[in-house]
Parts: sequence; C-alpha cells; structure tokens
Amino acid sequence: MSTTSRETIERLLSLTAGGPTPEMADVYAVDAVFELPFLPPGAEQPEVGREAFRTHLLEGARIQRFDSVDNVRIHETADPEVVISEYRINGTVLATGKRFDLAIINVSRVRDGLIVSTRSYSNPLAGAIAFDQVDALLGGLVAEQSAG
Repeated sequence: MSTTSRETIERLLSLTAGGPTPEMADVYAVDAVFELPFLPPGAEQPEVGREAFRTHLLEGARIQRFDSVDNVRIHETADPEVVISEYRINGTVLATGKRFDLAIINVSRVRDGLIVSTRSYSNPLAGAIAFDQVDALLGGLVAEQSAG
C-alpha cells in the first residue's frame, strides 16, 4: 500500500516534534526543493536536495531543540500531491535556554511518498526574537529599504 501525501506530512510532523533530527530529511526526495519566501534580508535560500537539508538539520540541532509540534491543521487540496500544513513548533534555544514557539505554514508537494518541494512560511520577527537577532533583522530591513 502506498503512502498518501497526508501520511507523508504527518510523518514529517511527528519527526519534527523531537527534532531537529537528520531523520527528518528522509521524508524528502533526493532533489527536493525548499523555498523560504519570508527569509530575512540578506539570508540565502536553502540549497536543493535531501542531503543539503540533512546538513541544515544537523546545524540546527546544535542551536535549538524542538519539544513539540501543536496546533496542527493539515489541508488536502484538489491536487492529491499538494498538502498545506499549519502548525507551531515549540522549542528551546540551546545557548540561552530561551523558549520559543514558531507558527509555520508549509505548502508541500509529495510524490511517491516523498516530499519533492516545500514552500515554508513563518514570521521572521518571531525567529529573530527567539534567537536575539532583532537588531540584525531591523538593520537588514533598513538596508534593503535604502537600496530599493
């Protein structure tokens, strides 16, 4: 029996609740594409592919720990490959012990039980507050506004 798109996303969210872990990358296709449209100014889009994501997860595990995922809503669409997931990651910044919760919306395309693309939306201000990067975020916004 093949895995549905919804089941794939549910598996990812289950892994995320105890993450970030390298096993989360196993839910993605080898050439998966990750888009983060709300990245702060100056931040680069992630590299393509499962192994690049695995590296990102390993780096993330050095700075944060996820304790749970809640407020989960999964929306199936008219396209059986596309699933929209809404959720909140609750965690801790390891260096400071500061708690955070980040609301996220992902639009994912799943094929043959693996995620082939994801557009992930989260509030950059919430991330900046959690990781004490508000000044850097505001400086980047001012620089971007001045350049535009």
